[in-house]
Amino acid sequence: MSNPVVVDIGPVTAADVVAVARDFATVSLAPAAVQAIAESRAVVEALAEDPNPHYGISTGFGALATTHIPRERRAALQTSLIRSHAAGTGTPVETEVVRAMMLLRLSTLATGRTGIRPATVDLMVGLLNAGITPVVPEYGSLGCSGDLAPLSAVALALIGEGDVDVVTGTTAVRRTAADALAAAGLTPVVLAEKEGLALVNGTDGMLGMLCLALHDLHYLWDTADLAAAMSIEALLGTDQVFLPELQALRPQLGQADSAAAIAAMLATSPIVASHAGPGDNRVQDAYSMRCTPAVHGTARDTTAHASAVASRELASAIDNPVVLPDGRVLSNGNFHGAPVAAVLDFLAISVADVASISERRTDRMLDPARSRGLPPFLAYEVGVDSGHMIAQYTQAGMVAELKRLAVPASVDSIPSSAMQEDHVSLGWHAARKLRRGVDAVRRVLAIEILTAARALDFRSPLQPGPVTGAAVAKVRERVPGPGPDRHLAVEIDAVVDLLAERQL
Repeated sequence: MSNPVVVDIGPVTAADVVAVARDFATVSLAPAAVQAIAESRAVVEALAEDPNPHYGISTGFGALATTHIPRERRAALQTSLIRSHAAGTGTPVETEVVRAMMLLRLSTLATGRTGIRPATVDLMVGLLNAGITPVVPEYGSLGCSGDLAPLSAVALALIGEGDVDVVTGTTAVRRTAADALAAAGLTPVVLAEKEGLALVNGTDGMLGMLCLALHDLHYLWDTADLAAAMSIEALLGTDQVFLPELQALRPQLGQADSAAAIAAMLATSPIVASHAGPGDNRVQDAYSMRCTPAVHGTARDTTAHASAVASRELASAIDNPVVLPDGRVLSNGNFHGAPVAAVLDFLAISVADVASISERRTDRMLDPARSRGLPPFLAYEVGVDSGHMIAQYTQAGMVAELKRLAVPASVDSIPSSAMQEDHVSLGWHAARKLRRGVDAVRRVLAIEILTAARALDFRSPLQPGPVTGAAVAKVRERVPGPGPDRHLAVEIDAVVDLLAERQL
């Protein structure tokens, strides 16, 4: 269990998002946040008494913003908003995505800019700490006016409606929200003025998935450098192209980092040393080897940019309207998901590129015309065994899929709400396809590592370097070395698990 996360008026961190989403860290509100929530609620309640209309407080929503709602119908208005906007459909999204959304919405509520009541915020905290996760369908968000349908599905649980998953350890049980809240000693709320909007106007779904993806990709880019080093070593490639003086001629930060990492892993390799020296003519390795730092480094730089955007979004109070510190309640467009959607798409491009170059290195190890002495397809008994032939097919299929997933969602837009919401971000869609991309690139890299480990075994009695050798040893804890063909899918998944567990 991770350390508790305290939600204050300032931003939560991406690490906080991961801790709550994946490790079920408990959540509490800081005293300053409690005070800020109460102060902004007082402003909303004062405006509720005002005979002049105020959007979301005494009016309808979206294209119905000019419709005045009498005081006695405003609670029904808020409840109707949640019920009608919880219009998603499809397979429920992952528990970690919903918990990330909940924490991020809670963080915005804690800023004191939304006008929500303290009791409603306390119930959100209670759901997180009780492991109660609302069921959120995959389809429904356009990524503008917030992730409306997904966040409405979350808000539905706060009023005791809809279904939830109650997670205990590794077990999740589907229950009605009413039953789950009662069992946890929690009481549903009756929403008051402004609260429905405060619960659903945010970029929390797409931002949560961005934070989770960034957490995974930071590790996977290190893994990609390791996989490349193993493959270059197995292919008797040169390490001279990774020299710092060559990288300095092109001062791209990510490229320098990847080149340095690969050079360090190859520096003391007996295999590399076996063909190094004045007589080594391997100065023009294929691009998939020689240009690895450019591709991996670009992914690192893209991730750094996406992390900067995420950190700014984490520091944002996304709602409409918002309660300003001077007491004004103003409409705005900060809920538009464009900043997040663009970097989600940008990351999908880098994911596809890293997977593509990984597949090319794998294919090279399997081709006797290019593998510099390795057996065809790394088969144990050539002609009888197929070795890793079809593992590369699997990689190729995933790379093809990743290219399709790299097509940006954020350049699309479908008008909605009677043309009131006439330009949307589709950031939720960008986030969903990036999640598929992260899973696929992990699997592509796992196949390269599995293949490179087998190729390095075939180089015996020459031994790999300490780092790549340790990686081979870690793989061999779960997958045997070369031998007659075995059920290869099981071995691929074993290395996928190694990466998912961060064992390499």
